[in-house]
Amino acid sequence: MFKRGSGILLHISSLPSPFGIGDFGPGAYQFIDTLAQAKQQYWQILPLNPTENIDGNSPYSSPSAFAGNPLFVSPEILINEGLLLKEEMVGIPVFSAHLVDYGKVVPFKLTLLRKAFVNFNKQKHSKAAFHEFSESNRYWLDDYALFTVIKKNIDHRMWAEWPEGLKRREPAALKKIIREHQESFEAIKWIQYILAKQIKQLRAYARQKNIQLIGDIPIYVRMDSADVWTHPGLFKLDENLNPTVVAGVPPDYFSKTGQRWGNPIYDWAKLQSTGFQWWIERMKKDMQSADIVRIDHFRGLVAYWEIPAGEPTAVKGDWANVPVYELFKALKKEFPALPVIAEDLGHITDDVRAAMKRLGLPGMKILHFAFGEDLEKHIYLPHNYDQNSIVYTGTHDNNTTQGWYCRDASSHEKENFAKYAGHPIDGSQVHWDLIELAEKSPAQLAIIPMQDVLGLGQEARMNTPATTQGNWAWRFEPPSLQNPSLLKLKNLILESNRDLTSQKAFSSKPA
Repeated sequence: MFKRGSGILLHISSLPSPFGIGDFGPGAYQFIDTLAQAKQQYWQILPLNPTENIDGNSPYSSPSAFAGNPLFVSPEILINEGLLLKEEMVGIPVFSAHLVDYGKVVPFKLTLLRKAFVNFNKQKHSKAAFHEFSESNRYWLDDYALFTVIKKNIDHRMWAEWPEGLKRREPAALKKIIREHQESFEAIKWIQYILAKQIKQLRAYARQKNIQLIGDIPIYVRMDSADVWTHPGLFKLDENLNPTVVAGVPPDYFSKTGQRWGNPIYDWAKLQSTGFQWWIERMKKDMQSADIVRIDHFRGLVAYWEIPAGEPTAVKGDWANVPVYELFKALKKEFPALPVIAEDLGHITDDVRAAMKRLGLPGMKILHFAFGEDLEKHIYLPHNYDQNSIVYTGTHDNNTTQGWYCRDASSHEKENFAKYAGHPIDGSQVHWDLIELAEKSPAQLAIIPMQDVLGLGQEARMNTPATTQGNWAWRFEPPSLQNPSLLKLKNLILESNRDLTSQKAFSSKPA
């Protein structure tokens, strides 16, 4: 799937922008230029779906698996296209350059988008492209717009608490909502059109620079989502549309009670009877904004832990199988060269390994997890990698490498790290020791979080799992794009044979 290469992990929200959050505007284009200058070939991002404060603004818990995040629309592009006037940009709040303040960003961005939609309707030029987008995305777009309008007009209550006619999608009730809120309904669809247009333009620019975008698909959807409301028959719900079972993982070394995530579980028999149409449509939408997609919690597409909905923990549950080969057969019929990365972290069983091997899917290796055990056999140590894998120093759920070494790593891990590296570890440069191990490893692809390239500490962590505050907020300022670290990364790429199509063999374990 991959040529030997390297990339950077950075979410759109972290990009520099004068509007409080990164977007698809000039900061994104500048970042692509920076990637190209540093001899990178990949840019990995997190899910682009809408986020909500109720879920801590996590991109992994969204009201839609198909829609894009309105906060990522670039006002500067709207100005260039005449959809916003410069005089309409008055009163821009003072935003932090280091953190996303969603409480300020959301009302500001949505107000701008409403103004832009009004201006769009006033223009006399053809609206054909918008109508074409609406038609080609009819599978999900109208239902998402309806879902959003209804929630806004009944105090953002969960759809399970809506009046019966709306909850059960009675045609007369839905038509009444559209009739009474036609402008809002169209505005929501238009914002998705603008997002798709800006993503398409950004992706085309990335391709010009030989940069491929790696997207991210959360395996499960939220119960309170347009997806479950629109397709209740595709999930294991009872006659009152409540989940009968929910998702999670069983007890393990890290948790005696396991993890009860609470997401509704797919009815795979129903999905298979439709030819897996929902998954095909979802993949089709994600492939419009990425060249490759990572499927989060891939093991749940092979077998998943099914917890009775009434259970307070994940202790009581059962493993249930998924028709994974039939699913991928259907996907590959639609996408012959299916570009998927399997997130295979945590407790992975033989059936999952067998599925990945049979399907030819690369898995992930995390260096932060590599130094706690045997220095010969640990699967995350570079000398044990096969080529069909992707190595990371850490992911969005890890501390930064500086934060990991200074705060999280045990003395035993530090000793093992120094022993494996073959020299004493300088704490101030530990991120470069780990980046070098990643880049010089046999893994076909090395992905480095931007925070590690910049050598940032705990304060730049993107997410701490099992917490709901202070996540998904880190941003960096434009000067970081000219950081000398990028020159150092470029030289390391050249040394590691990650800028060439021909490959040499590397001895991944230091002498």
